Amino acid sequence: MCDLSNSQTDVLTPKQLRAARALAGWSREQLADKSGVPEITTRQFELGKTDPRQTTVHKWRRALERAGVVFLDADDEWGPGVRLRGKRKD
Repeated sequence: MCDLSNSQTDVLTPKQLRAARALAGWSREQLADKSGVPEITTRQFELGKTDPRQTTVHKWRRALERAGVVFLDADDEWGPGVRLRGKRKD
């Protein structure tokens, strides 16, 4: 399913979500606690069995962004990814 009205920032792949959880050091249960999205929903998405609503994607992203995860959009050379925000150097 593809909603052309959504921006690239609304896109999240199962691999990105797994990688983001790993960077945050969170289990699916911890993500469920932090995002309010049931663990089963996360598991099914990560296994490629469901296509979550955008509200669900936003909840995951907001929770993980609060933990310091940065979501990277795909470009011409690389696919979508994640990284951990570093500490600012003043």
